[in-house]
Amino acid sequence: MAIELNRPALKLARSLVREGEVVRDERDDWSEAAPGAADENRFIKEHGWTEFSHWHLGIDKSENPETKQAYSFPFGDFRKVRRSGVISGESRAGQYDHDEIRDELRKLLELIDSAEG
Repeated sequence: MAIELNRPALKLARSLVREGEVVRDERDDWSEAAPGAADENRFIKEHGWTEFSHWHLGIDKSENPETKQAYSFPFGDFRKVRRSGVISGESRAGQYDHDEIRDELRKLLELIDSAEG
């Protein structure tokens, strides 16, 4: 399992934050806010695997790109970036030594918090 930074997802996340498409919730909110399997399946059916991949900062290129196993570190609800998802992902990336992903999530959190009005 070689998870690396999914750069198109990072580009989308930064763009959404700059456009104000953010829910400024707290870390504990992610368990309720994270898309469930039914939400993921509906999104994939409507938008396809490429768009699904853009909502995950981790990608494992050794996995089939048309499986959920290829993607990790979700940061939003398919509409907006969720601050809670960014915080949760940063913590998890740090736990599993995905330093580049952790660092980009930290920068994304800083961008979210600096844009807070």
